[in-house]
Amino acid sequence: MKIKMPKFQYNAPVILTMTIISAIALVLNAMTGGRSNLALFSVYRSSLASPLTYLRFFTHALGHADYTHYINNFTMILLAGPMIEEKYGSKQLLEMITITAFVTGLIQFIFFPKTVLLGASGIVFMLILLSSFANYKKGCIPITLILVAIIYLSGQIINAIANPNDGVSQMAHIIGGLCGMLFGWVIANPKEEAEKPAEITDLKI
Repeated sequence: MKIKMPKFQYNAPVILTMTIISAIALVLNAMTGGRSNLALFSVYRSSLASPLTYLRFFTHALGHADYTHYINNFTMILLAGPMIEEKYGSKQLLEMITITAFVTGLIQFIFFPKTVLLGASGIVFMLILLSSFANYKKGCIPITLILVAIIYLSGQIINAIANPNDGVSQMAHIIGGLCGMLFGWVIANPKEEAEKPAEITDLKI
C-alpha cells in the first residue's frame, strides 16, 4: 500500500510572497545594521528629488524593526490574509495592500516629519476590518463590522491619546482600518444578482 505524500500548495500568492519578502528585508536589515530599512523599508520626510522617497511610500510596509515586530504582524496577516485573497482574488488584494501602504506612507510623510514609520500593521488592520465583510449581504450592515470597528479603532484612538509619543503607529492602525472599511463598502461590495426567471415546474392541465 502506497502512502501519498501531501503536496505543498502556494495557496495565497500575494500573502505568502509578502511574508517572504518581509522576512528577507528583516534579515537584510540585521546584516546591514539597520541601513537597509532606512534606505528602502521605512518612510520619513526626505527629499522629493530622490526616487527612493516615492518607493518608500509603498515599501515601508515590508520593513520591520525586529523579529518580534515581524511575528506580531505576520501572525495576523497569515491568519486573515488567505481568506481575503480567496474571496476577492490576488489582483484585488494586491491593489488594496498597495493603496493602504501608499495612503499610510503619504499621511506619515506629510504630518509626521520628525518620525520614521515601518511595518505592516496598517495592512493588518485593513485585513481585520475587511474580513468582517466575509458574509456581507447587500443592504445589510454586518454586526461583526460594528464590533470590530468599535474594539479596534476606538482602542487605537484611546492608545494614541494615552501615548502621544506613539501616535505614528496608532495612526497607521487607524488608517489601515479605515481603508479596510472603505474597501469593504466600495471595492469588495458584491453586485446584485440579476433576477432569475421563475422556473416552470410540472404543468398539469
